[in-house]
Amino acid sequence: MRPVFNKLKEEFSVIWPPTLFFFIALHLVALIRVLMAEGTGITVATSMSVTVAALILGKSVLIADLLPLINRYPHHPLIYNVTWKTLIYLLVATLVHYLERLVEFSRQAGGLVAGNDQLLAEIVWPHFWAVQILLFVLIFMYCTLHELVRIIGKDHMKQIFFGSVPASKPTR
Repeated sequence: MRPVFNKLKEEFSVIWPPTLFFFIALHLVALIRVLMAEGTGITVATSMSVTVAALILGKSVLIADLLPLINRYPHHPLIYNVTWKTLIYLLVATLVHYLERLVEFSRQAGGLVAGNDQLLAEIVWPHFWAVQILLFVLIFMYCTLHELVRIIGKDHMKQIFFGSVPASKPTR
């Protein structure tokens, strides 16, 4: 029983940072979608579906991090890996965002092809791209922090954020 508990504890400690980040980020996106859709009649995802999406994205990031393709520039300046990972995660987020909308329209239209046609005809593109820009910024922030933690180390980052700050030397 102890090895199972230790494995679950290890898995939880790895999955909670990206899941918490995407939980907060996706709720922020959902809130912005609600504000943009006010009075338009567009339905917005519930908190439960956003939470499930955060869990899926959190686990997806961890699985993607295991692929050799994702950590393509480990010995280059951080911007290489940050940019590369941001682009890959953004492509996945765009696909998920589009498919989420496609499911909504497919239910209304009675089929996938009809739903896609209706989606392309009725989607409010400025809203779609506003959400994509927000996702880009959030994913870029996540990738930047993730790479910094990889280089600096988890313990040192905890010390920097939550530990005692050493007294600074007076400047002259």
